[in-house]
Amino acid sequence: MKKTVLIVLLFIAAQASAQNTSKSYIEKFKDDAIRIMHQTGIPASITLAIAMHESGCGNSVLAQHLNNQFGMKGNSVVVYKRRHKRVSTLYKQYNSIAESFEDFARVITEKKKFSGLSTKFTHYDYLGWVHGIQKAGYASSRKWGAQVLSIITKYQLNTLDETPEAQPNLAAALDDVQ
Repeated sequence: MKKTVLIVLLFIAAQASAQNTSKSYIEKFKDDAIRIMHQTGIPASITLAIAMHESGCGNSVLAQHLNNQFGMKGNSVVVYKRRHKRVSTLYKQYNSIAESFEDFARVITEKKKFSGLSTKFTHYDYLGWVHGIQKAGYASSRKWGAQVLSIITKYQLNTLDETPEAQPNLAAALDDVQ
């Protein structure tokens, strides 16, 4: 009986710490995602959810050692130390996490296979963006889009796609229509 209670408590603690990690990641980087949304039109929910998914909320090896939140590959070899060993990789290294977010936005808006998405979808259409990014070949997993959407839904990241400052403008526009 004691073992069962202990296992249940450990499971609950692990779930709580995972959620705290996700929530703290959101709090830490939501402003960067919103800023990028205003600059590029990519929904903040998309940038943040993909970063959370690809980096394990900043806990992946790439995120920890290279500030690489999206698993972006580069053209030159980067060397870093991990557990007293030198590791060589083609993944990009960034000076900051914000720089990683900016590079993601650059790739999504400038690479030919993704470039049409910003004209096809508004920053409110996170569902269209997920499907468009997956269809363009961002990830090879068939479950990738569903996993990203699950993160958006679970943490209601789509609420970041509309800023409080824009709400009065929307209300005024609706008044003008009536």
